[in-house]
Amino acid sequence: MPPPVLEDLPHVRRNATGDPVGALVLLHGPGAGEQDVAALIDILDPGKRLAAACPRGAIQIPNTGGSQWYVDREPGYPNAPTFEGSYTVLDQWLGLLAEATGVPPERTIIGGFSQGATMAWALALAAGRPRCGGVIALSGFIPRVADLELDMTKLAGLPVAICHGEHDDRIPVGHGRGARDRAQEAGADVSYRETDVAHNVDLRVVPDLVAWVGQRFTT
Repeated sequence: MPPPVLEDLPHVRRNATGDPVGALVLLHGPGAGEQDVAALIDILDPGKRLAAACPRGAIQIPNTGGSQWYVDREPGYPNAPTFEGSYTVLDQWLGLLAEATGVPPERTIIGGFSQGATMAWALALAAGRPRCGGVIALSGFIPRVADLELDMTKLAGLPVAICHGEHDDRIPVGHGRGARDRAQEAGADVSYRETDVAHNVDLRVVPDLVAWVGQRFTT
């Protein structure tokens, strides 16, 4: 069997202008694809300081053209086999991305929306994975999966940006607040925005996210 390569997982990549000071990985929500979040790359990093990539969900949704990262069971508790399968794929893929870009994990921001945010939390906190450079969690939750051991000590001093809609009917806002509280208790540097929207990214929070990303890896 040939060794895994970055192209095994379809993705969009954008190079930095010059040598990248860090990397940004964005994960889409269910029923979407890599192009849906790729549109945010140049918005969040207009100076092209970062190498950026957006992979496609490992599970294809029949007859829709969309993808997802796991099968929903209930908010906070993903279906374990599908979640663990996608986690394994992304864990390996992030290692290959680091090799391709030359950007180490500790200078890589992992972010996402909905299921993508939940996968970002898992990749940032899973025991045995290298520490990342920051987390962007948009309308997601810190997952509870039996075989996924989380190391909350990784949050000490870690920059975290969380945004959630007060009227979210798919992942209730309590999950965003819970993630905020757990991250703060663990010593993370948390930026939290909660606005009067449902399960979507409120455009009013985008300027804050642009500023947050711009503050990363300045030295």
